Amino acid sequence: MLLCGGRRFNLLAPTTPFSFGTFIKHLAASKSSKLSLTAKSFTASASSKVFSSSRFEALNSRQKEQVHLYIDSLLEWNQKMNLTAVKEESEVMERHVEDSLSIIEPIRTSYLSHCGPSSENLNLVDVGSGAGLPGVILAIASPGWKVTLLESLNKRCSFLEHVVSQIGLSNVQVKRERAEKLGQDVCFRESFDVAVARAVAEMRILAEYCLPLVRTGGIFVAAKGHDPQEEVQRADRAIQLMGASLLQIRCVDSHSKHGQRTAIICLKGKPTPKKYPRDPGTPAKIPL
Repeated sequence: MLLCGGRRFNLLAPTTPFSFGTFIKHLAASKSSKLSLTAKSFTASASSKVFSSSRFEALNSRQKEQVHLYIDSLLEWNQKMNLTAVKEESEVMERHVEDSLSIIEPIRTSYLSHCGPSSENLNLVDVGSGAGLPGVILAIASPGWKVTLLESLNKRCSFLEHVVSQIGLSNVQVKRERAEKLGQDVCFRESFDVAVARAVAEMRILAEYCLPLVRTGGIFVAAKGHDPQEEVQRADRAIQLMGASLLQIRCVDSHSKHGQRTAIICLKGKPTPKKYPRDPGTPAKIPL
């Protein structure tokens, strides 16, 4: 199902095959003036609205303080290592924090609709966490969630461990490992309710990274750009091989130049075959 600008398109029912031709047709039709937001008009209003009407304002005072501590640490450590191209606090808030907060509602509603009676105590893994986006922000905003930050680079894990300690996040663990190896680890394989990924790889690679970690009946959510239809189409086979199906493509507000991004949500219906994920490096070199 594609939700965008208040309109709802039934792109995929759980028991019927997905037609990408239909998806592309409806997506093109949805790009009306009502749904599109030009870069010029969006930029003019973004700065004035981000603190007054954003998801950030829905956080309590402690959570807001934690977000600011995170941003301070990110910008400080960014002077020593490449964590983000963004250099200003306001940009981090607009481009990273708000973007991360925007996927919470799709996670919750999709999980409640298809996976379980409550979304308050989810076990979630952020695959390729990098600077902790979106995982750290999700952990701040949803303290009932148990969040694992999966990152393969030691220096980034050092930052993540520092910032988790600095903020005081008791619901977060940092795991230094490649997704391909963790997906074959019996302690982690198919153990998470939700896997998320943002700015890591294209969908057909992400499917092999993330879905082996998700339990049967759980979901995988990829934060993607405003126009993902070709990437989703290429990933169809990989998603199915992992035991999942495309559940929903959901438009979410963003402070990007396009004014929106998408949350691509996959529902895992059966166990992933044991041969997946393949050896480290293979999914990226030879995508399914």
